[in-house]
Amino acid sequence: MTMTETTFIKSLSLAESKKNYINIVKTHFNKKFGSNPSFYVRAPGRVNLIGEHIDYCGYAVFPMAIEQDILVAVSLNSSNKINLTNVKEASYPDFATTLDVLKIDSVNPKWYHYFLCGFLGIVEHTCYDYLSSSSGLDIAVLGTVPPSAGLSSSSALVCAAALATMHAYSLSVSKLELAALSAKCERYIGTEGGGMDQAISILAEPGSAKLIEFNPLRTTNVQLPEGAIFVIANSCVQINKAATSHYNVRVVECRLATQILAKGCGLNITEVTKLKDVQELANIPVDQMEKKVKEVLHENPYSRAEVCQILELSDSELESTLLSSNTKLLQEFKLYQRALHVYQEASRVWRFKQICEKKSETSLSLLGQLMTESHVSCRDLYECSHPELDELVQLCLKGGALGSRLTGAGWGGCTVSLVPFEKVNKFLDELKKNYYSKHFRRQELFDTAVFPTKPGGGAVIYKD
Repeated sequence: MTMTETTFIKSLSLAESKKNYINIVKTHFNKKFGSNPSFYVRAPGRVNLIGEHIDYCGYAVFPMAIEQDILVAVSLNSSNKINLTNVKEASYPDFATTLDVLKIDSVNPKWYHYFLCGFLGIVEHTCYDYLSSSSGLDIAVLGTVPPSAGLSSSSALVCAAALATMHAYSLSVSKLELAALSAKCERYIGTEGGGMDQAISILAEPGSAKLIEFNPLRTTNVQLPEGAIFVIANSCVQINKAATSHYNVRVVECRLATQILAKGCGLNITEVTKLKDVQELANIPVDQMEKKVKEVLHENPYSRAEVCQILELSDSELESTLLSSNTKLLQEFKLYQRALHVYQEASRVWRFKQICEKKSETSLSLLGQLMTESHVSCRDLYECSHPELDELVQLCLKGGALGSRLTGAGWGGCTVSLVPFEKVNKFLDELKKNYYSKHFRRQELFDTAVFPTKPGGGAVIYKD
């Protein structure tokens, strides 16, 4: 066993609930493959407390891992195949492929493509010659992260797959390296994410949220103030960000805003790729970038022709250098609004961290205020909310939350609310009555859709 692997290995002296989950996935594995798995990998989902849609712009974010996770049971086989099965097979059908024809569909991705992302990322990064090996993998998966809910179920599966592949083939990758690599893995499926989801899933530590910074990847543990609980509530509106262009459109708009802002600041546009680059090279504090955005960018949407004119590009050059495969038909871009959100949200992240560290009597109310400001910005400037998310946020605030916001990519999914400890039970009752009980579809999901959470630990390997 390598030193790297020992940082992930845990014994099976688990809490009773986790033992039950392992027994469920073990039984399913045995039913499908006729033997017991060699080991198990757990990778948690996450909730982002503040810092939405800014990781791919280079800015720090503030997530914590949650107790819900992706659990996989793993064994090597001699069939030169990857065989994947899911405990919830009615929703996630079995899949098998030989190692020489691995294909990831970025247009219509299925659940198993996320596992293949993690597998390919590891073997290619380590230059492992898997095509010459006769050893494939048998995999059984059980997920307790609500799917398409903004809690990073897909990234947790990518991280679990990467860690499982590393351990199965005795490959050596450090934790920090694995976190950065897992972010790149998911780009096989076409999502141009920034790396927050994978970093917290791999690097999380129990009892602590994390400030995660990028380029290079680094993390800081931050203790959350006592006296409040973070409550996650699912709007019951699902969105698969890899199956739509919404997410990548925002990435592209930020990319174009970066170029035009850089030119407006007199910078060499070849030296900038992210909005953070503009701020740092222009030597402007992040909380003063709002003024620069208002000086350089106009509020009306930019046409494709206008972008080409400003950046001195032909239409074909714009398409090949700055647009992505599922955004090539875009004709207009909201650059002012997207850049304004990013810089304001980046400033909120640092204020959030400072308030946590200061631990004053007003800490909780100040954190709540920042969370609510974040949601308003996501709704109005970034336009990544949804009417049912907005309704849920308002009900959370009326029900006693000090602050509430969408979490994750948006366009559906979950809210996260900061609720005083003594008000949690009343808060849950109010949400059930005013949001979930009014629609049958929501009512039947209430028991799994709303849950208080605490900071959990990162990905681990379990061995008997």
